[in-house]
Amino acid sequence: MSERISPHAALIYVMVITAAADRRMSDRELKTIGTLVQTLPVFTDFNPEKLVQISEDCAKILGTSDGLDKILDRVRASLPEALRETAYALAVEVVAADGRASQEELELLEIIRDHLPIQRLAAAAIERGAHARYARLDS
Repeated sequence: MSERISPHAALIYVMVITAAADRRMSDRELKTIGTLVQTLPVFTDFNPEKLVQISEDCAKILGTSDGLDKILDRVRASLPEALRETAYALAVEVVAADGRASQEELELLEIIRDHLPIQRLAAAAIERGAHARYARLDS
């Protein structure tokens, strides 16, 4: 069985792996992660001072053999089913943060969706909501 982490850590792991999907973490993605942790109700009882350490722990695991699989297994084992769509929504927010979705990010979203598992209709609704929130007048 996978090592369990806190549900907060699981949500943060999802955001970190999404930001790292294209091998770079933009300032907008990092700022989005921080803002989500500071403002969303799911993080109300989370100490934001732990964000950096949890992110570093995730990055360390990601750098190991089969790191992505290890992280996704921990996330699935640690998240209550009711928070799986929340995890997917957070991943989509991170992808949308810098105004473009790389192929690597889109592939990772599919992997997350399949691993958690998230129904396609729910995923589409989450994605569409993010698209609407991040729309720009110049696009």
